[in-house]
Order: sequence, then C-alpha cells, then structure tokens
Amino acid sequence: MDLSTTAHPEPGPDASSPGSPGDHRADLVFLSGPVHTVDSARTRASAVAVRGDRIIAVGHDAAVRELIGPGTEVVDLGGKLLIPGFQDAHVHPVGGGLELALCDLSAAETATAYRALISAYAAAHPQVPWITGGGWSLEAFPGGMPTREFLDELVRDRPVFLVNRDHHGAWANSCALERAGITAGTPDPADGRIERDADGRPTGMLQEGAMRLVGDLVPAPTLAEQTAGLLRAQRLLHGYGVTAWQDAMLGRAPGSSDVTPAYVAARSAGKLTARVRGALWWERDRGVEQIPELLARREELTGGRLQATSVKIMQDGIAENHTAAMLTPYLTACGCTSDNSGISFIDPEELRTYVTRLDAEGFQVHFHALGDRAVREALDAVEAARRTNGRTDTRPHLAHLQVVHPDDVPRFRRLGATANIQALWAAHEPQMDELTIPFLGAQRAAWQYPFGDLLRSGATLAAGSDWPVSSPDPIAALHVAVNRRTPDAADSAPAFLPEQRIDLGAALAAYTAGSAYANHLDDTGTIRPGMLADLAVLDRDPFDGPEDEIAATRVLQTFVGGRRVYAADDA
Repeated sequence: MDLSTTAHPEPGPDASSPGSPGDHRADLVFLSGPVHTVDSARTRASAVAVRGDRIIAVGHDAAVRELIGPGTEVVDLGGKLLIPGFQDAHVHPVGGGLELALCDLSAAETATAYRALISAYAAAHPQVPWITGGGWSLEAFPGGMPTREFLDELVRDRPVFLVNRDHHGAWANSCALERAGITAGTPDPADGRIERDADGRPTGMLQEGAMRLVGDLVPAPTLAEQTAGLLRAQRLLHGYGVTAWQDAMLGRAPGSSDVTPAYVAARSAGKLTARVRGALWWERDRGVEQIPELLARREELTGGRLQATSVKIMQDGIAENHTAAMLTPYLTACGCTSDNSGISFIDPEELRTYVTRLDAEGFQVHFHALGDRAVREALDAVEAARRTNGRTDTRPHLAHLQVVHPDDVPRFRRLGATANIQALWAAHEPQMDELTIPFLGAQRAAWQYPFGDLLRSGATLAAGSDWPVSSPDPIAALHVAVNRRTPDAADSAPAFLPEQRIDLGAALAAYTAGSAYANHLDDTGTIRPGMLADLAVLDRDPFDGPEDEIAATRVLQTFVGGRRVYAADDA
C-alpha cells in the first residue's frame, strides 16, 4: 500500500498533546506506524504529530488523531517504518556531487570499463582543458597501481588527473606529469609518495600528499559548479533519508579545492535544506599559528543550517597503499616484514599539543585515524586534552578505525571519544582480500573494524559513509554492520570477522542518535516530543525481515524540520 496524505476534519474540543494548549493542532501527523523512536529502550509507537519544525506528540493513533485539524497533513504510514532521519558523520558531499558531473568511474569495477568510460568522456568533452573526476577502484589494477601508459593510449593531448575511490591517491597521464615537472629526479613530498617503475621513472600513480604536485595545477571548479555539486549531492542524500551531515573537509586539502564557498552560497540562497556541521581542515604542514585563523573561520561561517565547529585532522593514510600508520611494519608480498609502517602526518607529540589547544578553544576534533598507530596517537591526544582541560563537551571523534589494537578499544569510553564507523568497508571484497589482509598479517587483520568490541566496551558509535569514497546509502551500511557481508555477496560468501557484527538496533542508533551526538545536534536523532522533526519513512520494517534482506529496504520520504525534502515516485 502506498503512503497517502489527506486532510481530516476538526476533532472534538478536548483534543490535546502533552504540554500544548488544547486549541493547537498539528501541522503534520503520521499514523498507522510502526515508529522506531531510537530511544534508549528502543520503544515503538504508531503515530507522531508535528507542529512547525518540532515533534509535539509520540504515541498511538487514537491519542494523536486528536491533534488533527482542517489544515493538518496526515501521512498514513500503512505499516511502513518511521525513523529519525539518518545523519552522516563523515562525508564529502560537494566533492561527490562534482564528481557525478565529471569523468565518473564510481559505477565501474574493471580496467576495461574504465577504458571505455574515459574514452567516452574525453570524446564528449573535447573543449575541457583537463580530464578530471575519479572513483576508480584499486583492485582493478595489479597491486592497485594503474599506469600513465594506460591513460596515454586514451588521451595524449590533454592532462588527465583521476582521483581513486578512496581519495588517497590519483592517477595521471604523461601530459599531466609533464605539466607538473615530475621526473625521475623529483623527490617524494614528506606526506606522500610518487610511485616509480624499476628504473625510477614515475608510473603515473601519486599517493597522499604527492597528489598536490598535479592537483594544484587542475583548474579549480567555479563557485557555480561547486554550488551545483552541493545541491546535486543534497538531493541524493535526502533520497537516502539523510537529514544532516558532517562535512569532513572544509578547506584546501591535497587534491581538492575548498568547498566552503558552496555552503555559504547555498545558505544565503535559502537552498541548504540539510543541517551541516563543517570540519575545518587542519593544515598539517603548519602548527598552532593557524588556530586564530580557524577561530575566525568558525565565527564567520557559523550560522543557520551551517555550523563550522569542528576541526579535521588527518593523522594517516590508508592500508591499501601502506600509508596507514601501523604500530608494526607491513608485510611484503612474500610475507616478510617490510621497513614501512605507514605515515603519521603529524608528529604525535605535536598532535597532543594541537588537540589540547583546539579543545580549549571549544573545537571538536574530527580525526582521520585508520591504522592502529594513528588510532593510538589520536586517543593519546584526546587524553592529553582531557588531562589539561578537564572533561569538556567537545565530543572528539575518530573516523574509519580500520585497525584498532585491543588495548585501545576501552579507551574510547574512558575518554569520551566517539567511534565514527564506516560500516560498508567491513566486508570481504577484492580490496580487502588482495590488497589489505596479506600485508597486515593474520593477527592484525583480525583487529579490523571492531564494531562489536567497541559497542560492548561502552563506546558511543556514530556512523558515516565517507562518500564519494563509498556509497552514501545508510541502509547498505546497516546491512554490512549487521551481516559483515556486502549486499551483493553470494550466499556462500563468508562473513568478515563475524564476531564483530552488531545488531540492527545498534547500527540504526549509530546512524541516527550516535551521529546526532557527534554532530552536536542534540535535538535530533530520536523521535520524542520537543525534538526537531527530522524524519525518514522506509518502505518496510527491516526489523521484521531476515537480516540478509536489510539492504532491500528503501526510503520513501524524508523530512527536515517537518518539511518534506524528498518523496519517492511511489510514496
């Protein structure tokens, strides 16, 4: 049965809701739930009433019907599930929206498919001076290393610069390398690596900070293009039931341009419908002298739907290219111990100083911490801040958490550091099985994405997608968090570290109340009177079906502050 909206006649004179005058009616009512409130007791209701942008009543149909007046919009859920809107605690919407309009490789998986897509884009856009975009997968190429020769066969007369799916590396053709002056004699930057062949010549693959060598030459998108990308992304995210997010990078980072102007423009035009927390980029080649600038940016940018109250510190890279910071070295292809344990982008002692200073200024710190050494260094920095400043309400959070040493799991609860998980990554797939596990070794591979251990330890879980690194669909992430298998995995495929599964209620709480906590949006994330009416309607109740069918769930409608911002065609 499709959802329906109708007007209802005025109820009797004694209609009321808790704490509201009897002659006040609701603007919006949801009936015939279920309603999953995401409170601590996981209670259920069947009806919700909204006045203005706030929830005024949560209960059962008979009581809430009394709040229906002649101007009330009524949504008959017809057994569909109403939940709080999803909140993405780590995402890059402007970049994702821009990439959808460029040479977008994210829907393909093979080198053959990339060849066709790049050729088609270049032919369709003969006027663009640079071929840019990205979204390609490391596992499509031996060792995760595509070559400039591959691109040279497709485009010789223009530079090509394509960021990979995880955005920690980029692929360039010979023309782009020549524009940047990159030769065999070019040294690696301190925070990155130029991949080279046996003769020392650049292969076309640039890791981490080395992306800047070419990326800084790419024409920056115009404000109009950035704003269009943001609005494109906002439509997509609302379609997935996302009502709020934390943009994990406001500022100029390697291989990207500052997306902040797009948010300012959208807010000024009244087009920013989501609630956004912005994480201001910490420039890792600078120190505490940038804090006054961050304070000024926070003051300048914070207002309305945009709050720039967080600072993003990227402490390491990724495991697949061996730049994630590990406590012990990576293994080589033959299983021997290498001399590489990854990169800590910021000296750990300096990190403690920076985080303590930021915390004292009331900033939340949002860490990229993927390897076990980076996780420990980030937690050590939080501990130093707590020791100096006391237990403040800055709510630091660590994102990604691919490898967490067991000794550090209980520290999240003790320090009040939120574990920000990207659940889609916790599954067997080629990037995991071919480019990660063999180079971590059995013991360390078993410490990956320990959602279950973190939850059992009492840690607060938030959740995000890191889109465009991976899909922005929260329901797909819920599926993997519960099953530790991708939605398209074969029935015979093994679960990835199944002891780290979490149940659907915990996963949904992470993507709603947990992310609301990380985002300092304390009047969102649950369904109860007084909260903002940021809500999503699902096409079914996934709690009632098999766990391996969670991913089949779809979002039918999304509301921000009681205003419908998305409706599916069959809603």
